[in-house]
Amino acid sequence: MRYILSSKQIQGADQYTINKIGIPSMVLMERAALETVQIMEEENLDLRNVLVVCGSGNNGGDGYAIARLLHIKGYSVSIYFVGDDAKRSEENKRQKRIADYYRIPVKQEIENIEYSVIIDAIFGTGLKRKIEGRYLAVIEALNRMKGFKLAVDTPSGINDETGVEMGTAFCADLTVAIAFAKPGQLMVSEHPCVGKLRVADIGIYKDAVQTNEKIIYCFDVEDFQKRFPKRIEHSHKGSYGKVLLIAGSKGMSGAALLCARAAYEVGAGLVQIYTHEENRVIIQETLPEAIVTTYEEYNEDELKRLLEWADVVGVGPGLGMSEVAEQLVRNTFTHANVPCVVDADALNLIAKDMRMLQNRKQSLILTPHMKEMARLLSCTVSDLNEYKIKFLDEFVQQYPITCVLKDARTLVANVEKDTFLNLTGNCAMAKGGSGDVLTGIICGIVAQKTNAYDAACLGVYLHGMAGDYARARKGAYSVLAGDIIESISEILQQM
Repeated sequence: MRYILSSKQIQGADQYTINKIGIPSMVLMERAALETVQIMEEENLDLRNVLVVCGSGNNGGDGYAIARLLHIKGYSVSIYFVGDDAKRSEENKRQKRIADYYRIPVKQEIENIEYSVIIDAIFGTGLKRKIEGRYLAVIEALNRMKGFKLAVDTPSGINDETGVEMGTAFCADLTVAIAFAKPGQLMVSEHPCVGKLRVADIGIYKDAVQTNEKIIYCFDVEDFQKRFPKRIEHSHKGSYGKVLLIAGSKGMSGAALLCARAAYEVGAGLVQIYTHEENRVIIQETLPEAIVTTYEEYNEDELKRLLEWADVVGVGPGLGMSEVAEQLVRNTFTHANVPCVVDADALNLIAKDMRMLQNRKQSLILTPHMKEMARLLSCTVSDLNEYKIKFLDEFVQQYPITCVLKDARTLVANVEKDTFLNLTGNCAMAKGGSGDVLTGIICGIVAQKTNAYDAACLGVYLHGMAGDYARARKGAYSVLAGDIIESISEILQQM
């Protein structure tokens, strides 16, 4: 499990390491510089002529130390100082004095010559104001210059929490994050200013990450393997849970089928689809493993019976916005005593009456994409995109649910848990039916006695990984939702 920390959280861990553990800040700065230079060499960068652009703070101090280490190794390196000399941090002052001792060339202006590598050590993390004036001119000039561009800690001008550009930003080919990756570097898939991301371990004491704020984290493959439900040799279909899918209005059998197939593919024992009568034949012919129960009008007694049968309920895919659909959603929440995974039309019905999320007996997993989430929050997609973490945290505090906010980088939040950021998946998955597959995957994992939050994290990670496998097989354009399902068995077999 990898932590992804904001500048505030890293500052706290930094101070704990310095003051409690006793590792001086200059030692940490030296480690940052050493690791950065090592990464540059591992990446086989052309270091014959390097320009390091330094600011007044500790990020600039990192830059001075990097320049010195490159100089000692025999590379041609120059420093350009763009900060305020009167506002240098203590570590910055000390690193400048050391660089001066080694007589590293200092440029008075950015010369119109070609550098093989340009290093941004101007601001780093923690910057919240818009880039203006001289800094704006310098960063834009650096972006126009030829040469490989590297950012130390985070590209200057990028909000480290949101990834939003603040006026302008240094456009790096490689970013070396110091100690931990930052949310803003990963919130946007393939961020155009971050480039390739490497993390430099500088010895920050990881147990020092103690904060009242939630920590964002992501999985490695090993985390997924440890947490995914295991199969038992002596077992039967009842051992792996019963999934009820309330899905598919007239002509929308595909959503129900994709959900059901995905639930079976991840290991659910039994799947029953409650759908409109018109969908019966195609579902029975296409997926004979599924139990099919149908309706033409709302029948409360039948809904209660089905809910009593189920270990988990998935509701919403292809359900429509009819009066019958609204009754099914509303009364599922009223009568279900098991976890419910809520998607698609069920979310849009909830957005019309948010009281449905109050006073519930069951745990809920909501899986909105950005537009659906904006409806639930009564905000714009633009505002949600800029303040995603803030909006998500407030939402799960107001409604104690697990929320899967689907985007190129999906987030999973719960009021009692840290926030999971998923790094699997790709643009090939931007196709109709992909969300229905995710609903089925999560339902299938919950059915195997996994709690709602963990099932959501595992489901999102597996869904994205299956999309990555499908893209490797079929390319970025031709992946269909069914291809994602077909990749699940390959992944689980390898696991």
